[in-house]
Amino acid sequence: MINKDETGKIIKQYQRYLKFEKSLSPNTLDAYLTDLDKLMSFLTLEGIAIKDITLDNLQQFVAGLHDIGIHARSQARIISGIKSFFNFLILTDYLEADPSELLEGPKIGFKLPEILTIEEIDAIISAIDLSKNEGQRNKAILETLYSCGLRVSELTNLKLSELYLDEGFIKVEGKGSKQRLVPISPKAINEIKLYILDRNQVTAKKDFEDYLFLSRRGTNLSRIMIFHMIKELATTAGIKKNISPHTFRHSFATHLLEGGANLRAIQSMLGHETIATTEIYTHIDRNMLRSEIIEHHPRNIKYRRNNAPENEQ
Repeated sequence: MINKDETGKIIKQYQRYLKFEKSLSPNTLDAYLTDLDKLMSFLTLEGIAIKDITLDNLQQFVAGLHDIGIHARSQARIISGIKSFFNFLILTDYLEADPSELLEGPKIGFKLPEILTIEEIDAIISAIDLSKNEGQRNKAILETLYSCGLRVSELTNLKLSELYLDEGFIKVEGKGSKQRLVPISPKAINEIKLYILDRNQVTAKKDFEDYLFLSRRGTNLSRIMIFHMIKELATTAGIKKNISPHTFRHSFATHLLEGGANLRAIQSMLGHETIATTEIYTHIDRNMLRSEIIEHHPRNIKYRRNNAPENEQ
């Protein structure tokens, strides 16, 4: 027999545990409780008390999630929340044995992101028609994407006031409005400076004066525009891979890592939320970040070689 008052009391205790002991954010806390509510609804329908639940019951619950079309990743998240709940019940001595201990999640395939070789990136950039008005702009876009490892949204929102080209950095606003300084390579700086000469011929519309990359209409570019531009250039270059703007970001990180760059520096430059903590930004010197990208990025190695004095070549 289900005791609703007892169940409600347990869930309130669990909520306090997540909030104060686990220090979960409000959104994460809501997600845990929403997923737990799915299990509670199942138990109510089946007439099963929390103390009486078995592994078979939990497996039946998970099978039901699959049957109603819940995605495998969502199933895995729900199962993770269930395990957290039963772990709490063990910690508080409400249960002696954990029925979720042997509960397995769905198999989630891991697909490695598509990566471009340096030669393929060269081929795509070489496919740009520089005789067109947007040619130099598109070249600057691709060099910036690849040289800085930006998300496409970060690129389209890049402002002139956020360029510190003399210092070799750009300021980027990433997910959650978190800002970071990203080293920018001499090659990308050169292409941006060439593009700005063309940009000065475009009349920016009101509220778009500070955007770096402008459309013909004088507004900032959309992510879809960048996506289509890259797709068309890849087709022209004969690249068969299924690529997107994010492919340049993956390639940036892979090529730096293969070149021997510090992994923690790469993660910070990418602005990954899971590691972009205050502690990391405190302990990684910005000059070190810049030296990592300048020394190890293949674009910069080639640029240095091509622009070295004759007696050094």
